[in-house]
Amino acid sequence: MATEGDKLFNQAVKKGQSSGGWFSSSSSKHEAAADLFQQSANAYKAEANFSAAGLAFSREADERIKQGDAQHEAVQAWVNAGRCYKKTEPSKAVEVLGRAVAGLIKQGQFRQAADREKEIAQIWAQDNLDIAKARDSYVRAGEWYKQEEANATANQCYQQAAEHSADLGDFGRAIELYEQVGDWSLASPLTKYSVKEYWLRACLCAMAMGDLVTCHRLLTTFSQKDVTFPSTREYKLAAAVMDACEQGDVDAFTQSVFEYDQLTKLDNSKTGILLRIKKGLEMEQDGLT
Repeated sequence: MATEGDKLFNQAVKKGQSSGGWFSSSSSKHEAAADLFQQSANAYKAEANFSAAGLAFSREADERIKQGDAQHEAVQAWVNAGRCYKKTEPSKAVEVLGRAVAGLIKQGQFRQAADREKEIAQIWAQDNLDIAKARDSYVRAGEWYKQEEANATANQCYQQAAEHSADLGDFGRAIELYEQVGDWSLASPLTKYSVKEYWLRACLCAMAMGDLVTCHRLLTTFSQKDVTFPSTREYKLAAAVMDACEQGDVDAFTQSVFEYDQLTKLDNSKTGILLRIKKGLEMEQDGLT
């Protein structure tokens, strides 16, 4: 049995394919079709048929484009389609939100484009759908936010990109991103407090790569940028873990991590990196490296 959404969708299709009339323009025909597709999408949403709603909003966007002077409305239709598809078909959500991003860039709306690119990143990251693509989308969003001087949001995106890089084992890229976020954060009194966290993560990534030379360099560089850094618990953890790695001492590593965790709970990201460092230490101790 056809639903209200189905009826409106079929009317929209017929309107878009009609030849119009003597007193109607092609633009008005597409506008009428777009309005019907929008009504259909909203009816489908009321019916909780989100895949159908996503398709209807997508078709609305197509008709808006054909109008020739409704680019903003087309972008909004793609955004609406993406939010419907997110509930049922994430890959389609990414596709239509990508069209929205392209439309916003064409209009010079980089802040809004960044919002939608961030939304795409969140979709890729959800349930680990595609962490590499999530990382890349966060970087793009961060670049656009930075361009628009939305620095706090840019930092959040770069931080997410750095964490995903570490999850992927791309520690070199993670270090670059953490250094970048740290430098930006250091420049503002409002974000300076978080710098020690980014610097700790960068040092841990270097050790996860087995690159103690880079870790030494980072600790020295960071201490020069902020003379208070060596007095922080983050610095002391990084230095203790580095010493344990240099000595090949798993017990010392475990003790330093335990003591830190007693006062400052480790999050999943740092825990994952530390486990990788520990595994390398254990293999070295067992003579497997």
